[in-house]
Amino acid sequence: MIIAIDFDGTCVTHEFPKIGKDIGAIPVLKELTNKGHKLILFTMRSNRTDNNSIDDKNIQNVTGQFLDDAINWFKENNIPLYGIQTNPTQTQWTTSPKAYAELYIDDAALGIPLVKIKGNRPYVNWVEIKKLLIKESILWK
Repeated sequence: MIIAIDFDGTCVTHEFPKIGKDIGAIPVLKELTNKGHKLILFTMRSNRTDNNSIDDKNIQNVTGQFLDDAINWFKENNIPLYGIQTNPTQTQWTTSPKAYAELYIDDAALGIPLVKIKGNRPYVNWVEIKKLLIKESILWK
């Protein structure tokens, strides 16, 4: 199965432009890839080289290799990526910019189980995600 996975709030806590803290994604993502599933990093992160004015004061004048930072997180944790922002085979049958996947895991998705801590942005609850993956026979015990 091809799975598109967001990064901030999904693999790590929300701390952009820094890489957030571990939230339990690593063992589940490794188990998915070990079982033959393919992961596509599908994130809003990009490598930002200019500091053009933007409305969001939290990231105004912030530049950096933010997409590369996320890619390196996967490499450092020995989690192989099938694609980055796109499915490498979809150009054979579509010109759509949306990455094709059979499953999307994203903290912004309706119904995704989240950990909510007062004063912080919610992030994905990987204990519950693993239970859902087992229930749907995507992972098995």
